[in-house]
Amino acid sequence: MATLEIKDLHVEVRTRSNTGSDPDAAKEILRGVDLTVRSGETHAIMGPNGSGKSTLAYAIAGHPKYEVTSGEVLLDGQDVLALSVDERARAGLFLAMQYPVEVPGVSTSNFLRSAATAVRGEAPKLRTWVKEVKAAMGELEMDPAFAERSVNEGFSGGEKKRHEVLQLSLLKPKFAVLDETDSGLDVDALRVVSDGVNRYRAEGDVGVLLITHYTRILRHIKPDAVHVFAGGRVVASGGAELADELEEHGYVRFTTADAPAAG
Repeated sequence: MATLEIKDLHVEVRTRSNTGSDPDAAKEILRGVDLTVRSGETHAIMGPNGSGKSTLAYAIAGHPKYEVTSGEVLLDGQDVLALSVDERARAGLFLAMQYPVEVPGVSTSNFLRSAATAVRGEAPKLRTWVKEVKAAMGELEMDPAFAERSVNEGFSGGEKKRHEVLQLSLLKPKFAVLDETDSGLDVDALRVVSDGVNRYRAEGDVGVLLITHYTRILRHIKPDAVHVFAGGRVVASGGAELADELEEHGYVRFTTADAPAAG
């Protein structure tokens, strides 16, 4: 059983001051996050804007803007924070971004095959790879023509999110961190994307950390645990019923007088 352990994680982000006199001012965003996700589990993180949810995702993935000042992130006991971004991916971590970037000039098919080669340690055989990609795209109701387009260039929001889940299904990481994958999706796209995540969960002994504002995706992807983020830390945890409570009553009782972190 694989385990992702986050222990007393503190993270700062570098921000430019209004005067420009201190361009590298640091602001603490995460203030002691403790969280453990095991393979076979899906954990949902919910919280108000600015609570630090996305900061957690990017810190785990190794975004250079976010500096871990203390704490640990362990994947099966290995110190993830000592690894480069690509090493983290090869170790089994995956981040589906809230705002996937465009990569002009790089075809989706070449991007996917390069990523699979890096993760698997060898290039997939071309004939079987083409079939694998076509089947995965079919499950996500993606036009095969997207394979020859530049990565995310000219894609709609829903198409970008389907492409994220396409990567997930082909790379099969140990743990997937999904940062607001439901953001901007219509009802049909939400169903297709959720089905893709559920297939990934069903195909292997994997774990999911799902960051979201709303319960609508949790009606499709059933969480084993729900955690409330506020002020840069986990302030409450519970079962799926906690998400329903948040939907009905909001986050008021979990927020404090402290200035919230920006996430």
